[in-house]
Amino acid sequence: MNPHPHPHFPGGPAHPVAWAAPTATEHLLHEAGARGDVEAQLRVLAGAGLHILAPKAEVDADPDMVVWRSTRDGAGRSWRQVLTHGMLPPWHPEWVFHRVSLKWVAEFGWSDPRESLVVNPGSPAQVLLPTTAQHRAMWLRCYAENDRPSGGRLIALRHGALHGPLAHGLACGAHLAIGNGVPWNEVGAVYHGYSDELELLREAWGITERTGWQEQLNYLLDGRNSPPEPDFALRVRERLRASLGGPPPVDLWRETAAGHAQDLGLGHDTVLRVEELVRRIVRYEARFRADGLLAPDGAVTTTVAYDYGRAVNLARWGLSARFCHPHEAEQAIVHAGALSRSAYTSWESFSAAYTLGRVLRFDDEQYGTYYEQNVTAHHLLAGDEGSPWRNIPWR
Repeated sequence: MNPHPHPHFPGGPAHPVAWAAPTATEHLLHEAGARGDVEAQLRVLAGAGLHILAPKAEVDADPDMVVWRSTRDGAGRSWRQVLTHGMLPPWHPEWVFHRVSLKWVAEFGWSDPRESLVVNPGSPAQVLLPTTAQHRAMWLRCYAENDRPSGGRLIALRHGALHGPLAHGLACGAHLAIGNGVPWNEVGAVYHGYSDELELLREAWGITERTGWQEQLNYLLDGRNSPPEPDFALRVRERLRASLGGPPPVDLWRETAAGHAQDLGLGHDTVLRVEELVRRIVRYEARFRADGLLAPDGAVTTTVAYDYGRAVNLARWGLSARFCHPHEAEQAIVHAGALSRSAYTSWESFSAAYTLGRVLRFDDEQYGTYYEQNVTAHHLLAGDEGSPWRNIPWR
C-alpha cells in the first residue's frame, strides 16, 4: 500500500456531475466547495474526525508520537494531507491511522507558510487550505465556535454493508456505533483510530494482543461475559409464564427465583441479590414501557443481546487495532447476528434486551448516560428512514 494514497498535488480534480458522497461529511464538503464557501468547509471539518496515515511499525514503536509527513512535487509545492472517515482507503495490516481534530491540525508546527493542507486529495470532497498563521487562526475560531457531537447520530457509509447477513450483524452493534459517532455498517480501516483502539482494548478489556482479543470475543459470542444473575432471574419468569399461561405476579416471580437460588446453594447474600434484581428488572421494564422501548405488555426474556451487540463492536475494534483480518471480523459479526436472530423475535426486542443488559451492569437505576444513550439509539433506529431496522428484515 502506498503511504501516500494520492501522491500527486491536487490541483482541481474533474468532479463528476453527480457524486454519491460516502457520508454526510463528504457531501457537505463537496457542496461547500462547489459554492466556494471556505467557512462552511471549516465548520464541517471542525465537527469531523480527521485521519493521518502512518506505518503501523512506526506507531507501535512510539504510540504517543504523531509523525505527519509532507509531500513535495517536482514543482516544489509542498502539502500535508488528512482524510475524513468516508474517504479512508481499505484496511491494510501495515498501515494505520491517527485520528486528529482541526484544532490539532491548526496547532501543528507548520514551519513553511507556503505549505498547504489538503483534505481528501483528488476527490470531489477535496479541500485545499493555506496554512499561514492568519488562516490557522480562522481554523481555531471555527473549531471553538462549532459543536462537535461525539455520538447520538445514525451514520452510514454508502459503500458499507446495507443488506444481507453482514449488515444484519453490524446492525446488532448499532447502539454503540451511534454512541461513538461512527458509521454503523463499516468493517474497515478504522473505528476511531489505531492508538485509540489500542488504549480502549487495554484499559476497558485488558486486551493487549490477538490472543486476548480472541478470548474476549469468544466469551461474548458464548454469552459468558455479562453476569449470569439477570438471565437466571429472567429464565425463572419465562418458566412461570409458560406454566401459568401468562405473566406471573411479581411476588411469585421473586419468591420462586429466590427459592431456586437457595436450592442451588448460592448463599444468603446471593439470594438477596437475586430478589433485589427481580425488583430492579420490574422497575427498568416499567421505565422502558414509558419511554417506548417496550410495548405496554412487553418484557425482556434474556439479556444476551448485550454480549452479542458488544461482540460486533469488539470485532470492529480488533480489526482497527490490527488484531485480526477483515474476514475474521466479518465472520464474527455475521455469527453475532445469527445468534441474535435465534434469541429474539424483532429488532425492538433485541434493543430492549441489549439496553437492559447494559443498564443492569452499569446504570444502577440512575437513568443517566448509560440509559439515555440507549434510549436515543433505540428511537433513532426505530424512526430514521435510513435505519437498518427499516431496511433489513429481522428474519
